[in-house]
Amino acid sequence: MRIVAVDPDACVACRNCEYACAFRQTGDFDRTRSHIRVNYHPAERACVPLTCMHCAEAWCMEVCPAGAISRNAETGAVEIDKDHCAGCKMCLLACPFGNIGFDSTHGVSRKCDLCGGDPRCVGSCTSGALEYVEENDAFAFKRDALDAKLRQALRLDRGRR
Repeated sequence: MRIVAVDPDACVACRNCEYACAFRQTGDFDRTRSHIRVNYHPAERACVPLTCMHCAEAWCMEVCPAGAISRNAETGAVEIDKDHCAGCKMCLLACPFGNIGFDSTHGVSRKCDLCGGDPRCVGSCTSGALEYVEENDAFAFKRDALDAKLRQALRLDRGRR
């Protein structure tokens, strides 16, 4: 299964991912209707893109009383069928990452569906902060970044002796 992997260190808060997602999902560029969001923290100089992790054990799917949430056999995406969604918001409560939104205009929950296997957010990311990768490879960049930081720290420590 493939997911959208996020590297917060690479994000520049351009919000292109939000615009691309909103346009794909709704036909307009209203970022508030995007299924990915960039949390920008200027004081900390941090940008954190957040989207559905399409969990192997999808709690949102387990708690949905209407059976409106299922896994797409082709893409592996955990998807919400808006025609069956009862609007109870149980999935919002169940998601440990807070990556499900609610469309109050239509009274249904909404979340990333991986754009049918071609996530527009990834294609629009200019900084490389988003990648569409195999689930097992999703966090390799974190291991690589930590390894680089450790190597740098060891070099600095050797210089003090």
